[in-house]
Amino acid sequence: MVVVRPFRGLRPPKELVEKVTCLPYDVMNSEEAAQMAAGKKESLLHVTKAEIDLPAGTDVHSNIVYEKAVENFKNMQAQGWLIEDEEAKYYIYAQTMDGRTQYGIVGCAWYKDYFEGKIKKHELTRPDKEEDRMILTKYTNANIEPVFFSYKAVPEIDRMVESIVKNQPAEYDFVAEDGFGHHFWPIYDAAVNNRIEEIFATQIPFMYVADGHHRTAAASRIGKERSENNPNATGDEEYCYFMAVIFPDNQLKIIDYNRVIKDLNGLSKEEFMNKIIENFYMQDMGTEIYKPASLHEFSMYIDGHWYKLNAKPNTYNDNDPIDILDVNVLSKYILNDILGIADLRRSTRIDFVGGIRGLGELKKRVDSGEMKAAFALYPVSMDQLINIADSGNIMPPKTTWFEPKLRSGLVIHKLD
Repeated sequence: MVVVRPFRGLRPPKELVEKVTCLPYDVMNSEEAAQMAAGKKESLLHVTKAEIDLPAGTDVHSNIVYEKAVENFKNMQAQGWLIEDEEAKYYIYAQTMDGRTQYGIVGCAWYKDYFEGKIKKHELTRPDKEEDRMILTKYTNANIEPVFFSYKAVPEIDRMVESIVKNQPAEYDFVAEDGFGHHFWPIYDAAVNNRIEEIFATQIPFMYVADGHHRTAAASRIGKERSENNPNATGDEEYCYFMAVIFPDNQLKIIDYNRVIKDLNGLSKEEFMNKIIENFYMQDMGTEIYKPASLHEFSMYIDGHWYKLNAKPNTYNDNDPIDILDVNVLSKYILNDILGIADLRRSTRIDFVGGIRGLGELKKRVDSGEMKAAFALYPVSMDQLINIADSGNIMPPKTTWFEPKLRSGLVIHKLD
């Protein structure tokens, strides 16, 4: 079973929460971060994107950026913009999008569970991105932003969360610039905190990384490294734990993650489409945006028209957790076999567009001439994600997109 324990959160006073909190570091570039933080001296972006307070063009991975992050982090605490709770506790963090609300438990996961395979991943990580998050965590000695986990729902936890949400006013409750509602409750009842910890330790064998693979890997490596370098380590030091928001699987919804391509690999449009129909049934849907409605159905946009593509039965295996994935079908039979795009991580001929931007973004990028064609996919399900993680497989790149993103700055976990 997994270890998830309460912690003493470092968080903003209620009246400052909207000024302090921000989108996560990896959904914006430095210029966008500077614009978002303009006029907001309290914004956590001054820590997560500290280059915004340095001369333009500063290398975001240079020591001066991390040092600036530490300076700004200390200042936020000195100014009272971040205050540490007196007692360890869990928190409830809820997000509302399109009228649907999902409720997560905020607690600290144990680094050993990651290395022992109890925290399961479905993506590969890049060493350079891991290293960046490790350095920031080491400099600040804190998990500044949480990772996003899921677990197979436990009704008793659902009932406890529901009781708190109904009977205790939210400490934070606001709609951010992303248009999503963010709601936050500290759990003050010691008996409830103890019971939540007990349930994780006795009823939940695994947790699944939904979003934040690099932060998870970085935080786990720090716990392992510090433990190995401390001859008196017990394995229970605060640095052995890292902050996560953990949602029940039945409340999460993955949205589509789509593809745009720059060229047809020297083929004419007619040659390209003739090759596609070898493995897909094709139907011209006209000029109105068409969104895939089911598994193994794709939408293609090219030359002002939308086409419905249905994969032929020979292209997938419903009994294989990887072969059933539509991203795998598209990659194998169109991107690789027809277009010659084999390495999705490195190819400059393809780009990826999160479904939160809508299919209009695909149309826009093709109509502008920037891209030649676009493909929209039916989203992966949580069951598929869990099956892949449980089988030890890895999803192809850019398969899952979770929304809303976790708001940074609602709570921070210090490692000392």
